[in-house]
Amino acid sequence: PFRFSTEPSDTLAVRGAPTLLNCSVHSESPAKIEWKKDGSFLSLASDDRRQVLADGSLLISSVVHSKHNKPDEGVYQCVATTDNLGTIVSRTARLSVA
Repeated sequence: PFRFSTEPSDTLAVRGAPTLLNCSVHSESPAKIEWKKDGSFLSLASDDRRQVLADGSLLISSVVHSKHNKPDEGVYQCVATTDNLGTIVSRTARLSVA
């Protein structure tokens, strides 16, 4: 079966500190893990603060939050795809900044 073994949960982060949104998939074939924020896929290729770890979790190395700039706050979803089984989407998880 192709399913999530861990899904992200609502998280309260501290500005300037790292935070982790957990996601891992149980699958017999390799799954490609991507992340959505507020309904749009995150482009992580040129992002030096956010990265997907080997297990699929999203690590934000330093949470950014100011009065006018809140790039990390929002609703996240983990999206897993395998070639032969299709795509599954995790529940939503809200990241709030203290």
